[in-house]
Amino acid sequence: MKTLKDVKIGQTARIVKLHGEGAIKRRIMDMGITKGVEIYVQKVAPLGDPIEITVRGYELSLRKADAEKIEVE
Repeated sequence: MKTLKDVKIGQTARIVKLHGEGAIKRRIMDMGITKGVEIYVQKVAPLGDPIEITVRGYELSLRKADAEKIEVE
């Protein structure tokens, strides 16, 4: 299983599935990260946290813990 955390800078990935439960999953979905959406990884902080992505035309920063819950292809 490849997660958003594994995607390198400059690569695009498509969301396959969101893992997690309740409020965490709802928060990720409220940010526009849903199944089938393409995500472009722009930057990763020096220590790997947070990750800056582009999704649905806007920029977003995600914690590494949240990125691990997003399965991509």
